[in-house]
Amino acid sequence: MPSQATTQLFPKLFTPLKLGAITLPNRVIMAPLTRARTEQDHVPNALMAEHYAQRASAGLIIAEATMAMEGCSSFYAEPGIYSQAQINGWKTVTDAVHAKGGQIFLQIWHGGRTCHPALNNGKQPVSASAIAIEGEEVHTPEGKLAYTVPHALELDEIPQIIEGFKQAAINAKLAGFDGVEIHGANGYLLDQFLRDGSNQRSDEYGGSIANRARLLIEVIEATLDVWESGRIGVRISPLNSFNSMQDSDPVALTAWLAEKLNEYNLAYLHVMRSDFFGVQNQDILSPVLHAYKGNIICNMGYDAQEAEDAIAKDGLAAVAFGVPFLANPDLPERFQAGAELNVADPDTFYTPGAKGYTDYPFMNS
Repeated sequence: MPSQATTQLFPKLFTPLKLGAITLPNRVIMAPLTRARTEQDHVPNALMAEHYAQRASAGLIIAEATMAMEGCSSFYAEPGIYSQAQINGWKTVTDAVHAKGGQIFLQIWHGGRTCHPALNNGKQPVSASAIAIEGEEVHTPEGKLAYTVPHALELDEIPQIIEGFKQAAINAKLAGFDGVEIHGANGYLLDQFLRDGSNQRSDEYGGSIANRARLLIEVIEATLDVWESGRIGVRISPLNSFNSMQDSDPVALTAWLAEKLNEYNLAYLHVMRSDFFGVQNQDILSPVLHAYKGNIICNMGYDAQEAEDAIAKDGLAAVAFGVPFLANPDLPERFQAGAELNVADPDTFYTPGAKGYTDYPFMNS
């Protein structure tokens, strides 16, 4: 146990938190991190169980973006939750985390136009509108390839997407997760509907913010048929230009979503506060803090001191850490001790095997 002196370094970060239906021992959240470590058929494996169990001291682990349904691969070796083998594989992960006293949500996800035919048996990707990602390439078994123009989902196809997310929520429960996070961020399918740079529809899923948010809301409502509201989170990134994304008024979009999501009494709203590439630099956190009445988790670029201050002064419930958790399996203990952090190796972020995944040293090793 840390001494009283070291615990007081960041007292707010280490105050327990009631987050919906669960109670967290601390407010140091592990953000979802795509690591592409599955080996066949997108099935989670023993290496992934070891990786997540190493990080069980997080207040909450949010597991990586996981395919809600077949045929929506964006990363070649990311996990799924649509087959029995995948459910079984994830059960080894959740069992390992729970055995270490941790709690873990699954981020359920559809890549939309970030998917590629070379990753999905030739299947054309889908999106809100037939607009391709520009200026970026996707890693495939055939090497780096340009993104393709997606098929704009027809109205009669959208219920299949909603049902796919609902089944993913069912399967996540079968796999032993403590809850789910609906991925509405980073330029993937639900975000492609939310933002007007990728959604140029003229039907009930396009135009106004309420229409563009309709699919996300319908997915939330379908998930509520499976999980109690206190075990569901939602992640958004209204500023992030990753995957060729933009919106004409991200502040208005954010404020509308924050107000609307109050209706569902979710475990949390997870907000990515900035843009990976610095293209958009507006303040979208203030509208959330003003409008949203539930637990707010924020991430992107926080260190321990800023996280402490944001909880103490700004009203955040918790802060999610990505890259620091990638390289520091014992990140909460390091924060408590004021210890130096391991530096992450970007060359191993998406490569197979244990290197750069389960071999980062613990503080006392």
